[in-house]
Amino acid sequence: MPLVSPVSFYSLSGIPLIEPGDDLAALIGQSLRENELDLVDGDVLVLAQKIVSKAEGLYVDLDDIVPSAEARTLAAKLGKDPRHVEIVLCESDEIVKVGPHVIVAAHKLGFVMANAGIDESNISHGEGSGRVLLLPRDPDGSAARLKSRLEDAFGVSVGVIINDSFGRPWRNGVVGVALGAAGVPALVDRIGATDLFGRKLKVTEIAIADELAAAASLIMGQAAEGIPAVLVRGFRSCAPDRPAAALIRDRERDMFR
Repeated sequence: MPLVSPVSFYSLSGIPLIEPGDDLAALIGQSLRENELDLVDGDVLVLAQKIVSKAEGLYVDLDDIVPSAEARTLAAKLGKDPRHVEIVLCESDEIVKVGPHVIVAAHKLGFVMANAGIDESNISHGEGSGRVLLLPRDPDGSAARLKSRLEDAFGVSVGVIINDSFGRPWRNGVVGVALGAAGVPALVDRIGATDLFGRKLKVTEIAIADELAAAASLIMGQAAEGIPAVLVRGFRSCAPDRPAAALIRDRERDMFR
């Protein structure tokens, strides 16, 4: 059997608070140099969704939102700001479930998540009554563009994962999940492979990008840690690259909707 090579995770400290229009690839490159790190072939950079959305200017000022009757009714039941609820409705294709202070929604990109991924934490709120941050409009595309910029700057082949925190059915707590990916096998099909006893696997698929995102989240943290990027070194796979969109289960196959 081949030797298992170690996989290392390095936090990239010193990345400033991101503003709309910032050159995220350049800031990551600067952070790598300041942390005395280079990029080598096969490295994977895991980036927090928020810095990507901030660079892409995906803020919405709550003062600009006029909530609909549906949003006001739902907000009254949940104890939420009706303007926030209106944005959730606008960003979603379906409201899956509602509970105390939370809306489980199917985002237009296909993610089933709390409040359609719309968040007020770890962002500056300007001079008005507040604002929220939306998900990237095309997370796989954002990852691909960052991958291209970093490869041009460092002359190597790398992967990029855009990571967000998801809750899970039946489990407490959140874990990192890949919203976007480029240059990595986001989902690996193992159907037809054999287990230790020669039995063929019938349904097994491995969410590689989610596993890397979750591991990187241990370093990133969820509050005021201020580490929005992690370098992963040593991960190897022979599987073909696939975008994070491959991880989204079709509604027709979703047994819980």
